Amino acid sequence: MKIGILGTGAYGMALASVFHGNSHNITMWTNSENEKNELMETMECKKINYSIPSDVIITTSMEEVAKEKDIIVIAVPAKFVNNVSQELGQYYKKEQVICIASKGIEQNTCLFLYDVVKNNIKTDNIAVISGGTFATDIIMRAPIGLSLATNSDAAKEIIIKSMQNDYLKLRYTDDIIGTEICGSIKNVIAIASGILEGMKLPESTTAMFITESLHDIKEIIKSLGGDEKTILSFAGFGDLLLTCTSQKSRNYKLGKIIGEGKSKEKIECYINNNTTEGLYTLKSIKKLLNKEKISIPAIDIIYDIVIEGKSPKCLVDFLVRKK
Repeated sequence: MKIGILGTGAYGMALASVFHGNSHNITMWTNSENEKNELMETMECKKINYSIPSDVIITTSMEEVAKEKDIIVIAVPAKFVNNVSQELGQYYKKEQVICIASKGIEQNTCLFLYDVVKNNIKTDNIAVISGGTFATDIIMRAPIGLSLATNSDAAKEIIIKSMQNDYLKLRYTDDIIGTEICGSIKNVIAIASGILEGMKLPESTTAMFITESLHDIKEIIKSLGGDEKTILSFAGFGDLLLTCTSQKSRNYKLGKIIGEGKSKEKIECYINNNTTEGLYTLKSIKKLLNKEKISIPAIDIIYDIVIEGKSPKCLVDFLVRKK
């Protein structure tokens, strides 16, 4: 098959390694000419220490990455999905399948990324993949599991056929809403989990927090029309457990330096040099919950600490008194 991947970040490269390992032809897109040139000259993705196969094409042309592709994967940060999918819409052909690997909620509209893409590209051949996987682990071909959410049989069949292998498992669900909620909010929860680590609180407190977070995410899924059982999927508990307990998570690391009481300058420096989707999504989910009149006090507390600069200690106080 021919696969186009929008995004040359760590996760986009990791997915490229899966498709390439399954003997598919890969073309990758970046909007940066400098990044394209560097990747093509070195054939190395330094972000995850990945040697790019010589037959992988990297381009800045949206037309080239979309032309005659069976699957087009979107793997750019959430805030760029609208513009990228608008441009993709100029070249998209109706039989092509779009696979969204990005996670988040658009800030201006409070739309989940499936809806952002669907608004720009009129097709039902859209799927979402989400689960507890770090790019470095995918590159190493460690056994991993992903949720595959779609209402399209064509998308389901071709993505399973092209991606699944002896180390990557895809588990199908038709709950797109629940899958996207889990994939988005886990980054926010990971920041808070990192805050607890930064405050030098033990694993017992983290376990308490993750358990409470599962209930909150379940409530959000229910309130927004998803399937509560999705919280127990690879996209749900699987991703939450991984992201909230690992130093590999950039969101967790951001929370850790906040919990350690680092200066505003050091926090800003980290944010400017690392993609922390949880920070973007925190603002989005706060706005969405207010809009839908859904009360999730934990999100309010995390927002107050991360955005408003309140003391991290209020998170601990909240956990103890939370009903």
